[in-house]
Amino acid sequence: MPEIKTPQFKDNASAIKSLDKYTLIEVNVRKVIESWKSSLFSFEWLTPEGTIRTQDQLPKAEQEKFLAVIKDYEAGIALERPILGIGIMDNIEIGSRRDVFLTLASQDVDTMQVHVNKADKKEFDPFL
Repeated sequence: MPEIKTPQFKDNASAIKSLDKYTLIEVNVRKVIESWKSSLFSFEWLTPEGTIRTQDQLPKAEQEKFLAVIKDYEAGIALERPILGIGIMDNIEIGSRRDVFLTLASQDVDTMQVHVNKADKKEFDPFL
């Protein structure tokens, strides 16, 4: 089995504009995906069963994002941390850098450091 590289991260450009609003947490990737699969936005990246689509199954624009993330990840280049939030159905929403989160998940990264709104931090306890 190939060794899983530890991804390198940098602050998300959107979070940098309001760093006092966000905090960093480390989430369990599989738990987040399990919650996110009920999102209206998951269809591009997840199959109806909730598994991450292969590169070839992704829409063309998402394939390009996938490849860009893979390239930077393999080169050890810092990727922008995703921003997670809580949706109206109390599920996780990936507000920014969905491509980073799901591409790394497809590479068997188990945990990931993300930005969340400080006011919502307690809502993420089940996903740590």
